[in-house]
Amino acid sequence: MIDVFEIFGKFSYLGIFLVLIGVNAAPILMPPSWIVLTSFHLLDPTLNIFFLAMVGATGATIGRFILKKISGLFRKFVSGEQKDNLDIIGDYLNKKKYGYVVASFLFGATPLPSNMLFITYGLMRAKSIGIYVGFWFGRTMSYIIMIYFGNVVLTPFLEIFEDRLTGILLIDGIGIGVIILFASINWTILITQRKIKFVKPKIWRF
Repeated sequence: MIDVFEIFGKFSYLGIFLVLIGVNAAPILMPPSWIVLTSFHLLDPTLNIFFLAMVGATGATIGRFILKKISGLFRKFVSGEQKDNLDIIGDYLNKKKYGYVVASFLFGATPLPSNMLFITYGLMRAKSIGIYVGFWFGRTMSYIIMIYFGNVVLTPFLEIFEDRLTGILLIDGIGIGVIILFASINWTILITQRKIKFVKPKIWRF
């Protein structure tokens, strides 16, 4: 990973922008993008925090757009029941003026793994521009905070996960757990009756 920082760091903001696209276009086994940005800033403190955050957020948003498009290709493998469930969520968010904006902003503004969110968006075939607007603003805000407090936030995180692969796998595991929980909710009942009911998720069909 250090080699990646050194190679792309030579291209300044353009190199960082390309790295963020690649990290966010991959569905799994990638470090959180705030760690990547913070590491670049620690290697080169002359980088402007606010501009770096905006460049990172733009790269992350483009990367998630690519991930969403790729995920949409796998909708044909989703069971009919889960397709209906996903479409109900999509219809509900479409009816809310800022539904997608708020959902994406909340994920973008927190350290929550957003890969599974955009995979779900892809399976839903969501098309609202609010997805990217909310995510960009959320990511910009969170990146500024994470980069500014880089040493305070990054060092303890890396100490907890001395083996970085372990940390990445744990984060991906949390993301997969979230999407399984998401798929287990009967959204028809939740939206129409305001009651939470869980069903056995049958996401894939072969």
